[in-house]
Amino acid sequence: MDKEKINQLWDKYKDMIPYVIFGVLTTVVNIVAYWLFYRVFHVYMMVSNIIAWFASVLFAYLTNRKWVFHSEAETFEDYWKEILAFFAARLGTGILDWLIMFIFAEQMGLNDMVIKIVSNVVVIVLNYVASKFWIFKSKK
Repeated sequence: MDKEKINQLWDKYKDMIPYVIFGVLTTVVNIVAYWLFYRVFHVYMMVSNIIAWFASVLFAYLTNRKWVFHSEAETFEDYWKEILAFFAARLGTGILDWLIMFIFAEQMGLNDMVIKIVSNVVVIVLNYVASKFWIFKSKK
């Protein structure tokens, strides 16, 4: 593959590649934080899960704003609006994930792992769209 083709592919997928990399790292942060608080510090399971969610969303915000979507926020007000929008979007997709699991796995009795995978695909796509076109949209 020649250098020009590689550059074309990079230009086309320059947001998605780091989004996937930092998405994997965000998942690691979530799991490690959960394990640490629940297994090591013996914090109640659901509280540990909330702490892990918060830590992973904060990590995702910091990495997404700098290395994925290259935030243009310059003032405290810009940063504040951006982080609130990011957390609101992630809370919204978190609730959607919970609802999908509740309706299709819990209530309808469908395979929970299949539903969890489908739900995660929906959530990842919505998080990407919200980040690219709402939270970190370019001012240019």
